[in-house]
Amino acid sequence: MSWLFTGEIEHRDSLGSHAFVRPGELNLMTGGHGISHSEVSTPRTTLLHGVQLWVALPEQHRNAEPDFQHHVPDPVALDAGEARVFLGSLAGVTSPVRTFTPLLGAELSVAPGAGVTLDVDPGFEHGVLVDTGDVVMDGTALRPTELGYAGPGRTTLTLTNQAPVAARLILLGGPPFPEEIVMWWNFIGRTHDDIVRARGEWQSESDRFGRVEGYDGHRLPAPALPNAIISPRKNPAPPAKGNAMTEQTAEPTVRHMPAEHRYEIRAGGALAGFTAYRDRGDQRVFYHTKIDEAFSGQGLASRLVHDALSDVRATRKRVVPVCPYVKKYLEKHDGYADISDPVTPEVLQWLDGELH
Repeated sequence: MSWLFTGEIEHRDSLGSHAFVRPGELNLMTGGHGISHSEVSTPRTTLLHGVQLWVALPEQHRNAEPDFQHHVPDPVALDAGEARVFLGSLAGVTSPVRTFTPLLGAELSVAPGAGVTLDVDPGFEHGVLVDTGDVVMDGTALRPTELGYAGPGRTTLTLTNQAPVAARLILLGGPPFPEEIVMWWNFIGRTHDDIVRARGEWQSESDRFGRVEGYDGHRLPAPALPNAIISPRKNPAPPAKGNAMTEQTAEPTVRHMPAEHRYEIRAGGALAGFTAYRDRGDQRVFYHTKIDEAFSGQGLASRLVHDALSDVRATRKRVVPVCPYVKKYLEKHDGYADISDPVTPEVLQWLDGELH
């Protein structure tokens, strides 16, 4: 499922579908037994920003026929904002998009300093992904890029925007998914053997996945399988009904701290490290990254720098890697080459003046 805030993607698939993904428009592709597709940003796209979500199919439908749906939801006025409901039902509107399990998906905007209270299905668990604004979800503060979680049992969900600008967020919902799944590369199954079989059929270009007509790029080869059995992803224990929590209770989270000129990463609620910077015009000059020894060996530095660089791109700044770790990260990840500037003597002299 693709939903964009900015930019445009051209979609083609082995069903013969040819469509464009634009802001405010839903593209939902069901893989089912097998499908192949291409997604390429269009030439006029300078910034691609949005969400792409995978929806697991229940056992009885996981080998369903592949499908493609496109839908443009109309905006619906809320007391202090607006909703675009692309899946399920909310605020008196129901999306016509077909799903194999009950789901909810909507882009919400909330006016500065205002709040909205939404009627929700008590059988659903809900997630709130914040793109802009400082949002409070039933007493839990959420900053941009953070995902808030609310367990089943509630009939309403209150979202308050404490920022001086409009908040934009994605509201997701559905009943808890009880089945365990195996995910690897672009394949989803129930067992390791499912993945081995799917990879073999992809590599042999079998009819299972079909062919994409009209795309002039190369077919991606699947990577080599790991030298281990791929195990199912375990479902976490369900939280208490009505309980809201942020993703940081289970996963590390990165926060931008503009007043301190740095990005921080927290694990289990504790500060695990930071990467520091100074802004020089449209350049963000990173000069030091540190991870506390108690959190070493967990890949937190890579996660920290990845999220920091993604934020730099989103704010249309450029990266100058004075910090050795950031420089090393950029050398291994060429996806940021278009926003990277070299370290020059002038930059070093300027940075020395800023820090001293």
